[in-house]
Amino acid sequence: MKINVYAIISSLHDDEFIKEERAKLLSTLHDLTNYNFELVNDVSKLYSDSDLSLILVESGGSENEFLKNLKHFKAPYIFLTFPHNNSLAASLEILTYLKNNNLKGEILHGENEYIAKRIIEIANNEIKTTKLGVIGKPSDWLISSSTINEKVLKNNFNCELVNISTKELLEEIAKHNEDLDPSMFNASFDYDELKKAYHIYLSLRNLVNKYDLKGLTIRCFDLLTTVKSTSCLALSLLNDEGIIAGCEGDIPGMFSMYLIRKILHEPSFIANPSNIDVKNNEIVLAHCSIPLKMTTSYYFNTHYESNIGIGIKGELKKENVYIFRISESLDKYVLLKGHIEENLNRFNLCRTQIKVKLEDDVTYFLTHPLGNHHIIFYNNGNIKELTTALSLLDVNKVQ
Repeated sequence: MKINVYAIISSLHDDEFIKEERAKLLSTLHDLTNYNFELVNDVSKLYSDSDLSLILVESGGSENEFLKNLKHFKAPYIFLTFPHNNSLAASLEILTYLKNNNLKGEILHGENEYIAKRIIEIANNEIKTTKLGVIGKPSDWLISSSTINEKVLKNNFNCELVNISTKELLEEIAKHNEDLDPSMFNASFDYDELKKAYHIYLSLRNLVNKYDLKGLTIRCFDLLTTVKSTSCLALSLLNDEGIIAGCEGDIPGMFSMYLIRKILHEPSFIANPSNIDVKNNEIVLAHCSIPLKMTTSYYFNTHYESNIGIGIKGELKKENVYIFRISESLDKYVLLKGHIEENLNRFNLCRTQIKVKLEDDVTYFLTHPLGNHHIIFYNNGNIKELTTALSLLDVNKVQ
């Protein structure tokens, strides 16, 4: 890991003494993290070629130096401090200024071991400038999930949306006529339908490469009438490769999946809450695009609503899961813990169906939901990394 550091200091202080303290601090942090800390003299290059960028507040009176260079700094603002020279005092003043202007930041102060630990956590969770594709407009029925706060998305998460027309996708699909080896799947289905679905995957993969996307969401129902197929299998395969792929043009849903992949390195499944049992605190969730790697077994069926193309019926492990979604305003999220009790096979739901017994109150869905689609994922005990990263950005958990 390469960590860039830009130092700010008041002209009233002894710069030679500060240089010694700076070198000592950065050397100690290098030993504790095994990261390379590089002092940057040109503030415009602070965010160039680095895994994390820190602002070292070296003395009191640095506040105006920070403001002079504010246009060069990016949120979240991470301040490294000394335990002397009024470094902390200046940092507190700066951070309060930022908070008053709805900007995100954190002060790294205290024992060197604590500072090193937070640098490792932040660097591992740092979201680099990332492009996420929106193919076609969000589905008409997603009246609460069709937008996202793009300013916050860019400023706080370093992500931007790339709008791609359905027309461009259809033109890409028309280029493909490759044969398909059905043995690549552990399930059989009509060959022509499999081939059409696979061509959609290849087309989306080409758009990912063309626009350098880390994820996408697609107005998938348009494919039912244009190419007489579905994107369920394509989205499943992309997610298996680590490329976030959501359906119906749900932008906050896609970004929720991206956060889980980026921060926790987990695959996830976007699904509809389909039935709620308040008495037993249970919820049924269902959809047709489960990542194949999340299943213990699967078979192909038609897409539920249209009865054409391919939908995936997956069986999931009966283990603990989390249900997650971030709001379109990017200021709050829901995170519920539960256990998969049963894989269902109801005729009137999307193909992959799970019943989850929640530890948290299921009435969240009935009183203050953040949307329709929610994201399900397994977790091996590092869930705090997600909550810590969101807390740093002042994204608050819905209680």
